[in-house]
Amino acid sequence: MPEGGTLIRVDDVTNVEDLLAALHREGLADRRFDAIQTTWEFAVVTAAALGAVLGCRVIEPATALRMRDKSLQKARLRAAGVPVARSVVVPDIFDVSDVPWEFERAVLKPIAGGGTTSTSVVGDRKDLEKVSRERREERETSRTFLLEEFVPGDEWMAEGVVFDGEVLFFGLGVYSEPCLDAITGQRPISLRRLDTVQEAEAYQRAEPVVRDSIAALGLRDGVFHMELFHDPATGRVVFSECAARRGGAMTQEQVHAKFNVDLAEAALLCALGRQPKLDVRLHPKVVGCAGLYGPAGVVIDYPTADELLQQPDVAFAQMWVPPGANLNTRFSASADMLGAVLLVTETVKDFDERVPQVREWFQDRLVVAEPNLTSGQRWAWQGRRSPERMHRDWLYEGA
Repeated sequence: MPEGGTLIRVDDVTNVEDLLAALHREGLADRRFDAIQTTWEFAVVTAAALGAVLGCRVIEPATALRMRDKSLQKARLRAAGVPVARSVVVPDIFDVSDVPWEFERAVLKPIAGGGTTSTSVVGDRKDLEKVSRERREERETSRTFLLEEFVPGDEWMAEGVVFDGEVLFFGLGVYSEPCLDAITGQRPISLRRLDTVQEAEAYQRAEPVVRDSIAALGLRDGVFHMELFHDPATGRVVFSECAARRGGAMTQEQVHAKFNVDLAEAALLCALGRQPKLDVRLHPKVVGCAGLYGPAGVVIDYPTADELLQQPDVAFAQMWVPPGANLNTRFSASADMLGAVLLVTETVKDFDERVPQVREWFQDRLVVAEPNLTSGQRWAWQGRRSPERMHRDWLYEGA
């Protein structure tokens, strides 16, 4: 917390009642605030509503809704002539009997979700009904979904800064494989930033979609994270979705390293109504990120960030899951990582080679206790891990 700041705990940062009550308890409800800004996807509309109540600078509530609700996004962009996938609203995922099937293949996602959570590919009505049953059994809390035409090709992302309605900067990135494909296949996620010089054609194709999308959505001031689909065969770029916050998975660090743009600072300045003074400078090397994962079980130990930084081409490392935490059998969202490393390499080929090498080095030093073992299996596991430490029952020994 910066000096002079006040940290106030609330039960739910997406609940306006919780936020207002907390301000009243702290005696701050009558204080004049300059602005409200959030990087949390699920609090974007909440922040807009709170700002309207408090009378301070904030994203206009209707704009905030368009940046969250994927059906509103797509309807707005379709009307503006932006290339966008066809879609149908699923009012209740628990009952899809009246949902029209108009696609050869489709993607099913929460209408205002994030991080690819609860997202799946469906091939026909039978698949749709199967997912509906699964969501009922899992007691899915978000029941309004969007059924969207499946768009093949590469998955790009655009991180940008907009002020007074003008896009001051945007930088592209690309997943090594589409995010949903990686999650469906349970393959580790990696991504890199596209070079404005070496990959100038990508920017030429994406720029009209990026700028027209931001204009149509009505975002005036702030940062954005946009997902795009690119068809390598035709070069066509199609809008997928857009959020009024910076992306996850080390996006802040990647954009800073590749383009010398601090998205966090830009977001704060835009929220205050001050135009960021961007000094965009292109790093000549390849900058990207590799997620680090582990098997299911209890995390015992892993390499430190300092140890990761000693590895070739690793420029930054961050771990999000502390020792003692439980890892799930499957990861179900793009943010479900044990940690990640920022890689800076000479070429794209070098980057593609270094990603599995770093992961293998990390895996060799990651210690995770397998789940659901019997007592005997746990003793045996500990014996294999630390044969020099004789953990055993000494009862009757030496009698």
